[in-house]
Amino acid sequence: MNLFDLTGETAVVLGATGVLGGAMAEGLAAAGAKVAVLGRNAERGEARVRSIQQQGGTAGFFFADALDQNLLKATREALLKRLGAPTILVNAAGGNDPRVTVTPEHPFEEIDVADWRDNFDLNLVGGALIPCQVFAPTMKNNRKGSIINIASVSAHLPLSRVAAYSAAKAAVLNLTLFLAREWAPYNVRVNSITPGFFPGEQNRRLLFNEDGTPTPRGQLIFGHTPLARFGNPAELVGAAVFLASGKASGFVTGIDLRVDGGFLSQTI
Repeated sequence: MNLFDLTGETAVVLGATGVLGGAMAEGLAAAGAKVAVLGRNAERGEARVRSIQQQGGTAGFFFADALDQNLLKATREALLKRLGAPTILVNAAGGNDPRVTVTPEHPFEEIDVADWRDNFDLNLVGGALIPCQVFAPTMKNNRKGSIINIASVSAHLPLSRVAAYSAAKAAVLNLTLFLAREWAPYNVRVNSITPGFFPGEQNRRLLFNEDGTPTPRGQLIFGHTPLARFGNPAELVGAAVFLASGKASGFVTGIDLRVDGGFLSQTI
């Protein structure tokens, strides 16, 4: 028995147009799942679908806004007809907003409450709450499902500058535990993955200088990461496939799987 064979499964990946969500979407497809690529950027979404298809996988792009519940319900009905009932949900949408980044020039007490709420909505409401509400009923009815929320090392230990993002991701961890208990009777498992530092579009300028060398913040991260490097997006795939597979992790729910190079194990 292949513990990591996802043949016959349908995976919905929100944020699949991004670097980390895209890597997990491609990894789930390579394991045999049909993948619904959800996002707001059609050009990137279709490119992701072509990449999956070129590797022999099955995928389709569906325009979706994780904060628009009615639109997401319509997307659910469209992908049900095209790819079948979803059995895997990966919530990889989210990110930090420069408007709520704390700096000496923009101290915490000057953050606009409306901007804070927007960031919380992006990372908690759109990043987990609404997608779970929309896709879980089908899983519960079929008594089969694996939901994977994407947390952050800053959910465990709040990082400097990103207070709103850290707080929202901490809430994602708490919601994951709640839903794991709530939906266990329906055989719907709910877990999370905590990535460490993976360069992407949003954080590349914070981590690297124009010449490709690490910035002072990037150097601090290296010094706090026992493996002394950033992660490669492909290194999230194994965690995602493990949690998605009922054969590999059928008795696993309510856990947070860290893929952080040891970041959270480091003290002094």
